[in-house]
Amino acid sequence: MALDEIIISRAIIERYHEKLTENLETDVAIVGAGPSGLVAGYYLAEAGKKAALFERKLSIGGGMWGGGMLFNEIVVQSAALPILEEFGIRYRKYQDDYYTADGIEAVASLTSCALKAGLTIFNCVTVEDLMMRPDRVEGLVINWSPVEMTGLHVDPLTVCAGFVVDATGHDTDIVKVVDEKMPGRLNTSTGGIVGQKAMWADRAETDTMQNTKEVFPGLYVAGMAANATAGGPRMGPIFGGMLLSGQKVAQSLIRRLDQTS
Repeated sequence: MALDEIIISRAIIERYHEKLTENLETDVAIVGAGPSGLVAGYYLAEAGKKAALFERKLSIGGGMWGGGMLFNEIVVQSAALPILEEFGIRYRKYQDDYYTADGIEAVASLTSCALKAGLTIFNCVTVEDLMMRPDRVEGLVINWSPVEMTGLHVDPLTVCAGFVVDATGHDTDIVKVVDEKMPGRLNTSTGGIVGQKAMWADRAETDTMQNTKEVFPGLYVAGMAANATAGGPRMGPIFGGMLLSGQKVAQSLIRRLDQTS
């Protein structure tokens, strides 16, 4: 049977339209498809929660692709090995409490498992603003990343979410919106974004877990966005804290959603 180009186009348009329409209202909207965002999405979907993940880049995976300085190996400490095992990511012991894994395999496995669990991922979508009420974040304002990059004046669309997770890494893109529009209202030591500190891997891995929390009603932070918001140090190409942070924020949100259902 001959292939018809119009049918191909129609299939893409109709299926994507279906996917987008189904996710205009969701339990949790995650912004940033790095390791913490992907892990959070996986656990939420596994628990039967409706979750959608929005990534501004064409590719997903955050800093995991590049490892350290484009040496695409990552380091994970022993506390996070159960997560690697759950996702089927192979690893090797380097020495006590230091394990390495292939960065490409890690991203591919996290993505595949999250999608199969029921997470929906939208790439090339920028979150340019938040849907807010006086005391709560209630959703995202989204547009195509190329629209933002080219500076075109194109109005956005909105996504309603029970909760939003900022997993945008060092940039804290979502928290910045709240910080600018609701100054002094963040759940941090200063009431605003404290900012990322210099490299200190051991402290950063601990702080990442402590800083993974709700920083404004309806808005949680995970991964490096948690440390940058609260003033924790950076950790470089060790990813155990990122994985565990994604798991922690998902568990927190599952409890919240169960309480309101």
